[in-house]
Amino acid sequence: MLIINSFNEYKEYLGKELGTSNWHAISQEQINKFATATQDAQWIHTDAERCKTESPFGSPIAHGYLTLSLIPYLWKQIADIRNVKMEVNYGIESFKFGQPVIAGEEVQLHAKLEAISDLRGITKVVIQAKLTTKTGKKPVYTGNVVFLYHFN
Repeated sequence: MLIINSFNEYKEYLGKELGTSNWHAISQEQINKFATATQDAQWIHTDAERCKTESPFGSPIAHGYLTLSLIPYLWKQIADIRNVKMEVNYGIESFKFGQPVIAGEEVQLHAKLEAISDLRGITKVVIQAKLTTKTGKKPVYTGNVVFLYHFN
């Protein structure tokens, strides 16, 4: 795991791969809980029997926003940003979905530092996020996440 303690340490990684997370299986239970939480229980996510006959995937798929919501959890497996008073999820940019995640598939986050700036003492970083599966030919998605760090 990468450990970063300051703006200057973070800046050393500009343009570099930061690492990959552990594999995480997206279960049907997790998909169902997300459907309940977001009130998005479309059958393509929650109805395994109907998916067998009507879905081009043959099985339920995870919500795209569920896969995006895993970024903070998976990011914490890649980097431990220390000496921080506060961390803020600031934005997401230019995300494109390349393939769905079938219920039960495992996903892994790959991160690269695209940009870093000092905004009057607040560190703004742009991390390229790419989510992959063990079986997929294309990434589940690629895009940039923006974090703000208030270092001590």
